[in-house]
Amino acid sequence: MTHMKRAGLQYFVKEFFTGGGERSVKVKRHIIFSFLLKAASILITFLLVPLTLHYLGTARYGIWITLSSILGWIGFFDIGLGNGLRNRFAEAMARSDHSLAKKYVSTTYGGMTAIFGAIMLIFFLVNPFLNWAKILNTPPGMEQEVTVLATVVVVFFIMRFVTGLISVILTADQRPALSGLLTFLGNLVALAGVYLITKITEGSLVYIGIALSAAPVIVYIVASFWYFGHDYSFCKPSLKSFHRQYLRDLMSLGVQFFIINIAVLVIFTTSNLIITQLFSPAEVTPYNIAYRYFSMITMGFEIILVPLWTAFTDAYVKKDISWIKNTIRYLLLIWGGIIVFSAVMLVFSGIFYRFWVGTAVTIPFSMSALLAGYVILATWCNLWAYFINGTGKIRISLYIAVFQAVANIPLAIFLARNLHLGPQGVVLATMIVMLVSAVLAPVQSLKIIAGKDRGLWGK
Repeated sequence: MTHMKRAGLQYFVKEFFTGGGERSVKVKRHIIFSFLLKAASILITFLLVPLTLHYLGTARYGIWITLSSILGWIGFFDIGLGNGLRNRFAEAMARSDHSLAKKYVSTTYGGMTAIFGAIMLIFFLVNPFLNWAKILNTPPGMEQEVTVLATVVVVFFIMRFVTGLISVILTADQRPALSGLLTFLGNLVALAGVYLITKITEGSLVYIGIALSAAPVIVYIVASFWYFGHDYSFCKPSLKSFHRQYLRDLMSLGVQFFIINIAVLVIFTTSNLIITQLFSPAEVTPYNIAYRYFSMITMGFEIILVPLWTAFTDAYVKKDISWIKNTIRYLLLIWGGIIVFSAVMLVFSGIFYRFWVGTAVTIPFSMSALLAGYVILATWCNLWAYFINGTGKIRISLYIAVFQAVANIPLAIFLARNLHLGPQGVVLATMIVMLVSAVLAPVQSLKIIAGKDRGLWGK
């Protein structure tokens, strides 16, 4: 009997990794490997949080988190070229057109270098006039420290979004696990750097900023030389393959992704800044720790969704509608499990916080409950968004995202300050504006699948 069970398990594992067609096999293998890498990355993140928090203290840690959120905005000024490359490269590879793939890669690298070079120049011109201490609402006496920190970190952030295009190419080629490997290596280098800093220095935001922002850049540079010398030598970027018409092609789709990304940026990354300005940097820490805890769910679900974006593109180009339908059915079953898992995480949240960061930070149960509801709503929206993004029919998503961005900040301020809901009001505001896409995204997706996406639904 035991032998029969073992044989049955072996058959199941073999069938899982080899059954379902080439596209499904590739997706499943990368999902499994991505989960392992993400688990390792999450472990590193959990080690980094208490290590960094203990080194910097609550107030300085809140300043670092807020600055990181602000600087994350820089990545959205690529006019959507990264996401444009993701779709166009996937389409070129689906047609086995390596020459076209090389033109898209070269054009994207050229465009991104020009854009981020201009951003860096503008930053150095404007930076002397920026009062970072006031922007970050820091205690007196930290003006010089936060100014140096901002300057160093901005440079590395800009370099990161250009060198990180190798990760976009890997994902577009349905190899997201390799992209996840680069993220893991970047986190590992960062952890080593932070650990070293805590042993030889005391409470420096500048040193922490260098360690955390330089690590991924180093990994991306090494990976770029490796992959363009081996697997992707056929599309190694060159000035000769840069073409303006392909830049327009990338931007026609990319600009829409750009606007959506800016809107998403306003919705999801201004929470730290709003809490800092309405209350204090110290109030960011409880919110951020609870957010990181529950974001394990969204990160886990995104591991599944990331390879599916490109797979949806491939299936849609090849008109494989049955594969799309079956895949969405599986995603809906997984989302049902997310609801249950979120509730379990909420029940044990207090115990986990004490184990993770000790008693130095108090996190209200109401904050945890709201963030549990937030991840349930966010994963539902992402389920449909990744399919829509894969088809490139994102006009409605653009309109919805702009509306949400316009409504989110005033609603967050109203709920947090005027209704005295505190930082919890900021989370509640985000959930309210997300309801629009929670309704319209599945409607559009079903119309696309049924071939009834006429008018605005199909743009």
